[in-house]
Amino acid sequence: MDEAALLKKSDGPVTRSRLVRDLTALGLGHGDVAMFHTRMSAVGYVAGGARTVIDALRDVVGEPGTLMVTCGWNDALPYDFTDWPQAWQDALRAEHPAYDVELSESDHDYGRLPEALRLRPGAVRSRHPDAGFAALGAAATTLMADHPWNDPHGADSPLARLVALGGRVLLLGAPLDSLTLLHHAEALAEAPGKRFVDHEQPILADGKRVWRRFHDIDSSEGAFDYSSVVPEGQDPFEAIAQDMLTAGMGRRGTVGAAESHLFEAAEVVDFGVAWIEEGLGRPR
Repeated sequence: MDEAALLKKSDGPVTRSRLVRDLTALGLGHGDVAMFHTRMSAVGYVAGGARTVIDALRDVVGEPGTLMVTCGWNDALPYDFTDWPQAWQDALRAEHPAYDVELSESDHDYGRLPEALRLRPGAVRSRHPDAGFAALGAAATTLMADHPWNDPHGADSPLARLVALGGRVLLLGAPLDSLTLLHHAEALAEAPGKRFVDHEQPILADGKRVWRRFHDIDSSEGAFDYSSVVPEGQDPFEAIAQDMLTAGMGRRGTVGAAESHLFEAAEVVDFGVAWIEEGLGRPR
């Protein structure tokens, strides 16, 4: 969408002060620990782009608050690279760069904001190459420290700590299926047929490049087969989030030109676990 169209969509420039007013009206507040997902094109023409959005969010949560994003790693190897021809595998094992919390780019599929936030002075990025996060603010180190290598969406993960700190999740123009916190609900839920993945990535250990194996729920294809409870063509996370809204959870509002939502992290996880276990059944 070109600039003129974005300006028209948002009825003029979306400035830092306008974002602060809209975010405050939505319910985001001073001292909040907030994980956020953003679709910039939905917000409209943001004067200053990603920098302005982060500045506005920091204005609202203030010095005691913390912002958190999903980062991942844009150059992570696909899980199935071990099925490639042996010569290809050998070349990758010899020279594929290691994940570096300082240098490795965030996954481009998550948009501009994660990379912009992780590059901010004072930002802390978690050590996990595939399921990594970044945070900025008072609780950043608490959220990111010692991200478990295995079960990185489960107990003691940054997502679990977000819940423990009374955190919130902001969808700033982002679709409901971007509610990454529901991966934590998947990790906790006890239902039949839970899918896991084991994969390898090169990381830095004491400054040296080493290969490490990781074990996690299948957050790419889905930890469960939801086909019996979710209509074909609908994302399971969207279905869960829609049911949450129907149940009266979360707040809706407009930020810039974007329909936005604000959820309580603990409610998301509790509802998500119950929804999965009731819909798919508990294992016998």
